[in-house]
Amino acid sequence: MLDCIIIGSGIGGISSALTLKANGKSFVLLGSKDLSVKITRAEKVNNYPAFLGGSGEELCSLLKTQLEREEITVKEGRATGVYALKDKFAVITQENETLEARTIILACGVESGKRIDGETEFLGRGVSYCATCDGFLYKNKKIAVICLSKAFEHEAEYLSKIADKTYLFPLYKGVELTGDNIEKIIKMPTKIVGGKRVEKIFYADKELDVDGVFILKESLPPETLVAGLETENGHVKINRNTETNLSGLFAVGDITGRPYQYAKAVGEGNVAAHAVTEFLNKNI
Repeated sequence: MLDCIIIGSGIGGISSALTLKANGKSFVLLGSKDLSVKITRAEKVNNYPAFLGGSGEELCSLLKTQLEREEITVKEGRATGVYALKDKFAVITQENETLEARTIILACGVESGKRIDGETEFLGRGVSYCATCDGFLYKNKKIAVICLSKAFEHEAEYLSKIADKTYLFPLYKGVELTGDNIEKIIKMPTKIVGGKRVEKIFYADKELDVDGVFILKESLPPETLVAGLETENGHVKINRNTETNLSGLFAVGDITGRPYQYAKAVGEGNVAAHAVTEFLNKNI
């Protein structure tokens, strides 16, 4: 049994991992081996102590070097569900793998972009965030795939091979995915509607009949990722020890609210790791 699962390989998650390693705790750092898109896209970082105005890519390279020296590896994957059990947590990944630990640190960032009208209402009734979890439900059906990053093109391709027709909404530049049953729509979808289940998706002044809508993005809404988690204005509510309303579950970084800055995420990551250590010492 792991002591902790850190969900998110941004700078807050890395800070937690470094401190947990120093405290002798077992953990998995779940995320992307490329670390954080937010970091790599930064043109220049001026407000991080001792980092003298380099680019985000330079900072990311230093973080990778530090993880290698500390022998901390990032487990490639994305959490699609976190479940609080009696005395532990289970994390389901997009690859349908189940991980278990006594504690969780959420460091998976904040949702980018406004939710589409109907997205929350039809979640589980035709709207899904996980291609591999729910794709098989749409064999030979018509689906819309809203893809927020090139990193998820392989998931969109996977879905297109299952569905009869795929309407692809790529919300980024440089889309390369093609296929006989893929129709690209370079417009922003505006609304998802239906009855008991999804029936249509709207964009511009047009509508499409679809059986399901897949939204592929970096971060899931926190209340969707963890049932029963208290949030406020799209952010997870925490106390000064980064504790959430769920015992044994902590949150750090952008997911806890502004300011969205590296220094804040690093500090909360450190606090969370110490809080996890204290929690484990009291409860094991």
